[in-house]
Amino acid sequence: MDALNTFFLGFKEKFILCFIDDKRWEWLVEGFLNSIIITVLALLVGLVVGIILAAIRSSYDKNEESLRIRGGIGYHILRFLNAISKFYITVIRGIPVVVQLMIWYFVIMAAADDIPIAVVAFGLNSGAYVAEIFRGGIMSIDNGQFEAGRSMGFSYFQTMVHIVIPQTVKSTLPTLLNELIALFKETSIAGYVGILDLTKAGERIRGITFESVLPLGAIAVIYLVTVVVLTKIVTVIERRLRRNER
Repeated sequence: MDALNTFFLGFKEKFILCFIDDKRWEWLVEGFLNSIIITVLALLVGLVVGIILAAIRSSYDKNEESLRIRGGIGYHILRFLNAISKFYITVIRGIPVVVQLMIWYFVIMAAADDIPIAVVAFGLNSGAYVAEIFRGGIMSIDNGQFEAGRSMGFSYFQTMVHIVIPQTVKSTLPTLLNELIALFKETSIAGYVGILDLTKAGERIRGITFESVLPLGAIAVIYLVTVVVLTKIVTVIERRLRRNER
């Protein structure tokens, strides 16, 4: 019993030292909010970049033969854009995201604020993966959908915007939400460039108090709970989508 009391007294003292003294818990709150902000804004950037890249690549893959036979400047422009898109995706997916973050922070955007740098770095990185998600979704759409759009008088661009992309978003939504979860966990490296994200907040507490278990345990629990909640949301959305398809 005495040992148990001693344990709880020691735990209480360490808890107060890590989180209550100097209101250090506020660092965790600020870091968590920064992580959420970076994640959401980066995903928006990734969606814009990904949709553009996916539209270019899928348009080339679906129409390459007919455009080559027809010839003209349109074929060469699309071929060039497709090559650029493939190069971008290859480079982004081949370089670790922490290296990309450091390049943006120390080289390209050295004079910018921290969070915008993280948003750009994570957003452009996410865009390469979102592009492949969307490209797979677009390629799975039956060609009859394209033909129906053209028969209604839509241009190829209008067909993509009004018919194909909405269907693609619906079919790839669960995968995109999983990308959101992965992106949230990836932001844990933002502290490498001095950004006060959730992990950096825990590291700051650990560096001041010289206590490791509670600060690291706290950020692990926060990440775990957040991911569990997001996963539950993804599961609910997947069920509703399956129900709507019946």
